[in-house]
Parts: sequence; structure tokens; C-alpha cells
Amino acid sequence: MEISQLMPIIIIALILIAIAILFTFIPVMLWISALAAGVKVGIFTLIGMRLRRVVPNRVINPLIKAHKAGLNVQTNQLESHYLAGGNVDRVVNALIAAHRANIELPFERGAAIDLAGRDVLEAVQMSVNPEVIETPFIAGIAMDGIEVKAKARITVRANIDRLVGGAGEETIIARVGEGVVSTIGSSDAHTKVLENPDSISQTVLAKGLDSGTAFEILSIDIADVDIGKNIGAILQTDQAEADKNIAQAKAEERRAMAVAQEQEMVARVQEMRAKVVEAEADVPLALAEALRSGNLGVMDYMSYKNIDADTDMRDSIGKLTEEDNDDNNPK
Repeated sequence: MEISQLMPIIIIALILIAIAILFTFIPVMLWISALAAGVKVGIFTLIGMRLRRVVPNRVINPLIKAHKAGLNVQTNQLESHYLAGGNVDRVVNALIAAHRANIELPFERGAAIDLAGRDVLEAVQMSVNPEVIETPFIAGIAMDGIEVKAKARITVRANIDRLVGGAGEETIIARVGEGVVSTIGSSDAHTKVLENPDSISQTVLAKGLDSGTAFEILSIDIADVDIGKNIGAILQTDQAEADKNIAQAKAEERRAMAVAQEQEMVARVQEMRAKVVEAEADVPLALAEALRSGNLGVMDYMSYKNIDADTDMRDSIGKLTEEDNDDNNPK
């Protein structure tokens, strides 16, 4: 085939390729859908989205949805929120839900809530349908030392104006727990808490615990109340055990001191006996010296021996008498 014959085919192929590229780069079907829905979007606007690396259907479809719902939302607002990393479809759904529920929610606030990491649609739904938060068992000790455990159910509603920068559910639970513990602790007896558990919810609710949070507390209901340990009795028992251990330690210290003193006295007795034995050993030497020097006569020495013998005999008789008494009076 000649070149002149191939030219029409080449031209048609190039036209088809150009049309395919055009339809790939420019979402013509999305543009047609927008025009059919009554949303005026220029074809060059879609091209600009492609150049700005914005997925057109992520912006145009929510725009069509918002237009059909009667919301005044601009393309630039949705595109800016998409470029900021937000979820455009979720924000538009939240705006539609708020509009249907007569809740004032501007697009800027909804976008800020979404960019803050909160689910703006869930927040709007919670504003319409309050949520119940159930706390775990919270233990407090009454003045009589009895532990009281209470479980509370908190009915909250999302506060749209405080969603950005407001504390979450954990803060609500912590504050309610603190209020329950302080209320139980200020009760004179645990029986008062059991008789009127509603006093806990009334006291806690009056403290304004939703201040600075993203929620508005509607009610606090005590779901369950239970009795725990007798903490006062346990503390008294522990104190008595500690006092007993201290007394035993002091008694053991006194016993050890008495034993040491006794051993000291035994040692002193032995020392005295040694001195007596030493003194007795000097007696014969003194007698011999007295005999040599003439200060003691023979008759005097014999009288001394007789007295010594009589003393030994009396000592022997005394020991025998003590042994007979022991035999006659056995223990």
C-alpha cells in the first residue's frame, strides 16, 4: 500500500488515541453527570484538578450530593479540604445529616473537626441520638471503713462547638469516677449509699463534669452498687499485728539483756570464788609464818584445827539434812 492510502488510517488511529487520552485525563463522564445533576463545573476545572493531583470524583460526587441536599458548598472548599488530607465525602455526609436535624454546622467547622481526627458524621449522629457510656466498677471507701463499688451509666450528647480541642470519653469516665469516689468517701456509713444510690448521681451531675469536653452530660445513672472489703477492719488488724510484732521484739530485747546480765553475774560469782580460793591458799602460809615467828602457839593451832574440823562436820550434817528433805519432798 502506498503512503497516500495509509494516511487516512494513521489519522484515524491518531484521532482515536487522542480521544482515549482525552477521556483518560479529563473525566468527561463525571462532567456530564455533574451537568445532569445541575452542578455547574467547567471542563477546565476538572483539568485543573488533574494537574493539582486531585482525584475529581472524590470532589465532584460529594459536590453533587451536597447540591441535591440543598447545601451551599463550593468546589474550592471541597478541593482545599481534600488537599489538606481530609475526608470530603464524610464531611458532606455530616453536613447533610446536620441540615436534616436542624443543627447548625458550617463547612469550615465540619472540615476542622474532620482534620482534628474526629469522626464528624458520628459526632452529628451522637448529637441527634445521645450515647450511653458505661463505666467499670468504681470503688470508694465510706467513713465507716466499708468499701462500696458502684457502676455508672453516663448519657452524653456530642457538643459540636467543642469537638475541636475538647476532651474525649476517657476524661468523662475519669471525672465521673472521681466524683463517685469522693461522694462515697464523704458518706458517714456505707448503708446510706446503699439506701440512696441516687445521691451519688445527683452529687456528681451537679459538679459540671462536662466542662472542657466534647460532650454534654445529660444524665448519670447508678446501674449497680456492691459491697467490697471491710478496709477499716483490715487496717486495724494490720496495725494490731504490727503492734504485736513490735512488742515481741521489745520483749526479746529485754530477755536478751536479762540473759546477758545473768551471764555477767555468773562470771562475777566465778571471779569472787577464785578470789576466795586464792585467799584460802594464803591461810596455811600465814599459819606457818605465825608459828615460826611465835605469834601462834601449838595449843592455839590445835584449837584452830578442832574448830575447822567442827565446821566441816556441821557442813556435812547440813548437806545430809538437805538431801533427806529433798528425798522426802520430791517435786
